[in-house]
Amino acid sequence: MSIDVVSQLTLGTLPNTLSTQLFQIDVERFLDALPMQPLFDLVVTSPPYNIGKEYEDQMPLEEYVAWQERVIEKIYPRLKDTGSICWQVGNYVDNGSIAPLDIELAPIFKNLHLQLRNRIIWHFGHGLHNKNRFSGRYEVVMWYTKSHHYTFNLDDVRIPAKYPGKRSYRGENKGKLSCNPKGKNPEDVWEVPPEDVWEVPNVKGNHVEKTLHPCQFPVGLIERLVLALTNENELVFDPFSGVASAGVAALLHDRHFWGCEIVEEYVKQGKLRLEQTLDGSIRYRPYDKPIYDAKASALSKIPDEWKDIK
Repeated sequence: MSIDVVSQLTLGTLPNTLSTQLFQIDVERFLDALPMQPLFDLVVTSPPYNIGKEYEDQMPLEEYVAWQERVIEKIYPRLKDTGSICWQVGNYVDNGSIAPLDIELAPIFKNLHLQLRNRIIWHFGHGLHNKNRFSGRYEVVMWYTKSHHYTFNLDDVRIPAKYPGKRSYRGENKGKLSCNPKGKNPEDVWEVPPEDVWEVPNVKGNHVEKTLHPCQFPVGLIERLVLALTNENELVFDPFSGVASAGVAALLHDRHFWGCEIVEEYVKQGKLRLEQTLDGSIRYRPYDKPIYDAKASALSKIPDEWKDIK
């Protein structure tokens, strides 16, 4: 399979839904060119947060929300009835005051009669340290479905049970093992007690996935969504694909992928990462890799210089 990069799309044409493609086109132009028919099994993205990063032009919050509304409304008719939308967002920050974007955007999805299945909290351990408020260490994935008949492959994303030997103590199952032998539901806080394996570190510093993109989201975060919300050979679409992390997650698990991105350097990097995924050379952090125990590091010990500080 080759990865095609498309820079122009004729109005009303339908690209091959059984191939992986990157579209170097503004997302609204791209969606307007597509036929008005259901195409996507999963739409998963982390849109620009409007906080002045190098790939975005910062705008007033009202304009930003209106732009997001246009994009989401154009995606809606292209989403299959069994499909899902996962919109991963953080906070808009204005002069130190935050506006949680999941709260700002929720009315858009509600007006389209999409059903909110989970508001997933993604916790991560690294980021900028604030001086005038507590340091932000989580973002939100809003998972919506278009109908009540949607794909949800829970068995594909179960995690080990905390107490697999627990038995029922009453009722008709008294004395029988009470846990599912395949594991437990990973719940809606993707954070991490030490005994679980589902913490997803953000892509900072020496992270194995780090590229030139300043705010890429980790492959592992998307892997769980791809596995749970789609089946093999279905189509995953990212309207703000950046360096194609969602595409890597899709290809790793035999799904097809479309990504839309306007920055040429990100498209080039995304194409390379998708090709590396296909040939097996991609470097990424798997979603089921246990988190590193920071207490095992020599850096976790209190420096001698601090011991007398009170």
